[in-house]
Amino acid sequence: MRLLLIVLALLTVLTQYPLWWGKGGWLRVQELQKKVAAQQETNDALLARNNALQAEVQDLKSGTDAIEERARKDLGMIKKGETFFMVLQSPPAKQPHNPL
Repeated sequence: MRLLLIVLALLTVLTQYPLWWGKGGWLRVQELQKKVAAQQETNDALLARNNALQAEVQDLKSGTDAIEERARKDLGMIKKGETFFMVLQSPPAKQPHNPL
């Protein structure tokens, strides 16, 4: 009877090992679920970026306002008749070196 109990316990352990620590075990499934969740977050961020870029492309194709804004911002262009003012910040005053 005792031998039968030991054999059954050993068989139970042998069948449970692949379930928990094997190639397709629960621990591996949890690890893969975490990776899938991280990849989904990356995909969502990239999708939002793609949508923003698509909207910008559509805006550039549809009218001149976006092109004008881009020319002003990136190229520093101005319209005829406009006056351009550049405001420069003065560098911070140097403080005298005071050794201790």
